[in-house]
Amino acid sequence: MTGAVPSRHQDIADDLRNQITTGRIQPGERLPSEADLADRYKVSTVTLRRALAVLQGEGLVEKIHGKGNFVRRPRRKIMYVGGWGTLDPWTAAEPALRVTVRSTTVQAHGHLTTLLKVPVGSPLAEFSCVSHAGESPHGLARVYIPRDLAPVGDLDDTSSCWEAATRFAVLGPPPAAVRETACARPPTPDEASTLRIGHAAPVLGITRVATDVTGRIVEAALLVFPGDRVDAVLATHHMTDERQIQA
Repeated sequence: MTGAVPSRHQDIADDLRNQITTGRIQPGERLPSEADLADRYKVSTVTLRRALAVLQGEGLVEKIHGKGNFVRRPRRKIMYVGGWGTLDPWTAAEPALRVTVRSTTVQAHGHLTTLLKVPVGSPLAEFSCVSHAGESPHGLARVYIPRDLAPVGDLDDTSSCWEAATRFAVLGPPPAAVRETACARPPTPDEASTLRIGHAAPVLGITRVATDVTGRIVEAALLVFPGDRVDAVLATHHMTDERQIQA
């Protein structure tokens, strides 16, 4: 019985991987166009793209829309500290990391009604945040707050709400309790596209739910980080400490 014949796209992926790991193709370097690579390896662009998809899934190659395929640079990790936000509060002002924030009002439906324990159709303030180091996304968050509890002046860049949103932190007043659930899983198609990672690359998903002294859920956040770009520290601490430090 003969062994299985290696797939052509796997041969191409192996060759490109060898060039990357041996330094013949440097981090940050743009690969030749897909048409040029297909011509070089004497294959169709479909086969070539399958080879690139293997390397993208391994985190070696990153496809940037409109620019091409690039060898990924070594990733600088960020730290998520449970309850605080994306970064350790003492390094949260690190200039290399920038966060874009958008807000809108949505109606609760599906999993949001269960997560926040509100009736279907309840108005919620939604904050969508994406963190970047250079052009590389490092994490994303979707934060939901009952509309009647949303901070005044949602995205005024001088507000405490804006400052908290740029760190994926709890946006409202200090809650009485925060419960966080973390799991490693494959990304959804939307997450893979936003974070520019392969569909097989693992992500760290964190669901954070904050409640007040009456037990009402005042905020729910869905946080997602590529597994190779984050260290998570889920520790117990007083929610008011950071705000006292900043006062």
